[in-house]
Amino acid sequence: MRIISCIGLLLVLPAIALITVKEDPNINQIQVIGSHNSYKQAIEPALFSVFKKTDSVSASKIDYEHISLPKQLDLGLRNLEIDVYADSAGGKYAQPKGLGWAKGQSAFDAAGIMEKPGFKVLHIPELDFRSSVPTFVEALKALRKWSKAHRDHTPVFITLEAKDDSIKRPGFTQPELFTAKVFDELDKVITENLGKEHLIAPDDVKGKYRTLEEAVLHQNWPKLSKAKGKFIFVLDATGKKRATYIQNHPSLKSRVMFANADPGTPEAAFMIRNNPNDKEIPELVKKGYIIRTRADNDTQQARKNDKSDFNAACSSGAQVITTDYYQKSTHFSSDYFVSFADGAYFRANPLFKK
Repeated sequence: MRIISCIGLLLVLPAIALITVKEDPNINQIQVIGSHNSYKQAIEPALFSVFKKTDSVSASKIDYEHISLPKQLDLGLRNLEIDVYADSAGGKYAQPKGLGWAKGQSAFDAAGIMEKPGFKVLHIPELDFRSSVPTFVEALKALRKWSKAHRDHTPVFITLEAKDDSIKRPGFTQPELFTAKVFDELDKVITENLGKEHLIAPDDVKGKYRTLEEAVLHQNWPKLSKAKGKFIFVLDATGKKRATYIQNHPSLKSRVMFANADPGTPEAAFMIRNNPNDKEIPELVKKGYIIRTRADNDTQQARKNDKSDFNAACSSGAQVITTDYYQKSTHFSSDYFVSFADGAYFRANPLFKK
């Protein structure tokens, strides 16, 4: 069956009227494309070759890289994903073991910034450790600098994954746990480096309503005009980690980030549904929740030049669609890349009528 493009799908569904930016929609009535593991630089060829020989399947899944965060935003991407590791003492990720697994690699952390305490940004310790923004503070400063130079920019969604899962490969550094105290520090770092006035926080959406979810179900997201120049953070976590972030903060009161919370809970506002074919997404979107989904993963769709998941994401109405391929791959031959019509990464959401 022929794959219908996003724009083609809209043309065959005339009953769905599009909103326009001029009508000043709420921010849950837009749709944006962003990147996955937005900070990631390529594993250097010598190390990648060694890894590929030991585990070719896993190697193929992480064989991609991204341009810098500001350049992604310049293209029009309006979602970034950042992985953070706690490093309260400093130096935990300063000397990746992968540097000793293959000769001929470039120097790492010549300036010594990884030795200092603070959150670090990387994909996989020891192996996939090169980042365009090695520290979280550096990432936030880059975002703030770009935002100041583009004061009228449409809101940028930041998916943040707090990485502390045990790594089961021998010799790999075990991450520091995200406790309530560590999450408090994470919120503080975001606020101090971006400024509270440049953030849309759960309290801003909750307003007068009894719970955050009640506000969301009453479409109390800010208007696009009020959200320009701002960032919205969501914690990509479930289970104990999510519970720790919510603990003592009902409806995420005083928290900086939204949580990946389940419908029917006081904190429900922003949800991560990685499967774009999830049949619940359209209904959740219509109710008022903001949903993030994925157009591709593990390089699979790009290698096959298969846009079926992207098309499903578009038509689902999920407001945030992430991809590793807003541009064609430079690591293997493929014509795969995704965007809306005319190369755009931002548009009115097709599920909302005028």
